[in-house]
Amino acid sequence: MPFQQSIENAREESVGAGGVAASALDRMLERTGAALDWLRSRHAGGGLPLLRLPARQDDLKAIMEVGRRLAAGASDIVFLGTGGSSLGGQTLAQLAGYALPGVGVLRAPPRVHFMDNLDADTYGALLKQLPRKTTRFVAVSKSGGTAETLMQTIAALSAVKAAGLAAQIPEIFFGLTEPANGSHKNGLRDLLAKHNVPIFDHDAGVGGRFSVLTNVGLLPAALLGLDIAAVRRGAASALAPVLAKKPAAEVPAAVGAALAVALAEKGKRIAVMMAYADRLERFTRWYVQLWAESLGKDGKGTTPIAALGPLDQHSQLQLFIGGPRDKLFTVVTTGNGGGPRIDAELAKLAGEPGLGGKTIGDLVAAQGRATAETLAKNGCPVRSIHLPKLDEEALGELLMHFMLETIVAAHLLGVDAFDQPAVEAGKALAKKYLASS
Repeated sequence: MPFQQSIENAREESVGAGGVAASALDRMLERTGAALDWLRSRHAGGGLPLLRLPARQDDLKAIMEVGRRLAAGASDIVFLGTGGSSLGGQTLAQLAGYALPGVGVLRAPPRVHFMDNLDADTYGALLKQLPRKTTRFVAVSKSGGTAETLMQTIAALSAVKAAGLAAQIPEIFFGLTEPANGSHKNGLRDLLAKHNVPIFDHDAGVGGRFSVLTNVGLLPAALLGLDIAAVRRGAASALAPVLAKKPAAEVPAAVGAALAVALAEKGKRIAVMMAYADRLERFTRWYVQLWAESLGKDGKGTTPIAALGPLDQHSQLQLFIGGPRDKLFTVVTTGNGGGPRIDAELAKLAGEPGLGGKTIGDLVAAQGRATAETLAKNGCPVRSIHLPKLDEEALGELLMHFMLETIVAAHLLGVDAFDQPAVEAGKALAKKYLASS
């Protein structure tokens, strides 16, 4: 069953002046028509490879084979990469238990580590403590020139050599980067090729933050035993109404983009993504990068904030309700209830007899609904997204939905969703400072 999106509690008729007026939403929805036409033309002509990924199957076998090879006999698998080279993989891996509070460290081997932030103490400690013979390293960088990834990879190579395992480097390491290009130097490819390390080609036409449906995101998912074909099937469901030429009001991604941009024009310049599931925590971080890096240009865009429920009810919710009215909220809930059932007598003893007989999942579902309704009753516009079941197909649909929503929103704002000039400028300056130090 596909995910369900509702914007009823974001409308002016429901929440008052803080919501979007019907006329403003209709006007913005009409404007999305050009963006949807653009997407269809790019799909037909192959000009945007991202749009062909949901239907693609020819690469899945190779991804699964590499995943099995990496996992075989491994105690630990370390993914080296930052930003879009990491967050998509983390988002899918979390479905298999990665980085879940308490549960993550109890997973059966291999343990998976995403070293997406460069920190000298953390990475140094990791290299010292990892078992050398049973650890694998996967270096991911689209351009092959990301300084953080290059440093991490070089340090790992040096550590493996120091342990007397130089001959095993082709089995211990794996790379994922763009194909060789005569006009573009690829440091990661050169480094790994010199050591005879096998390399997957990163699709040159798919940017890092849009790469979750490529081998970048699917390789971690495959080695953790997830159904990567189902991820793509879910993505196809999100794309289907676009390709079917459905009216904009029947395309969830167009509705979401129109809502966000229309409310931004009313001063709602912050987009809060609040998910009620531990297995969606990395998804909220993935969304933050996608939205911020794609839309934050030329003084435009809205600021994304990640939140996790019920946790952030005890942290950010007071500000959300009692603070500035400058936010659009998206509350994501799931049908994955269940969990421990609460003993009725113990619930009475704790002074909460209403908890008796209920499951923990029941309470989480009630809290998600209550948060959305409380925000709306206080005049805050809320979009609700419900996933009847949180699995590979549902997550694939959710990911593709927000990639499409971001692209459509970029068209409405008049910015290029696929570049990141400010980020590139910062990278160049950091390398300059490092070279001169």
